Amino acid sequence: MVSKTDILATLSGYLQDMFEVPADKITPGARLFDDLDLDSIDAVDLVVKLQEYTGKKIAPAEFKSVRTIGDVVEQVYAQLSQRA
Repeated sequence: MVSKTDILATLSGYLQDMFEVPADKITPGARLFDDLDLDSIDAVDLVVKLQEYTGKKIAPAEFKSVRTIGDVVEQVYAQLSQRA
C-alpha cells in the first residue's frame, strides 16, 4: 500500500514538473489556487495525471471539495485504498 508520504512526494514532483511550483511552497496546508497559483485548467491537468497514478477514473465531484495539497493527498489515498 502506498503511504500518504509517498503520495505527497509524487504530487510534489508533478507540481514541480508540470506547473513549475517551487518545492518549498508544496506543503500539506498550501492552497492550490491561492498559494500555488493553479487555475481550473491546471486542476484538470493534475486530475488527469493523478488518474494515471491511481489507475482509476476520478469523478470531478470527488475533487470539488479539494482545496489544499493535503486534501489532494487524502483524496488520492482514498482512491488507492478502494483498489486495495
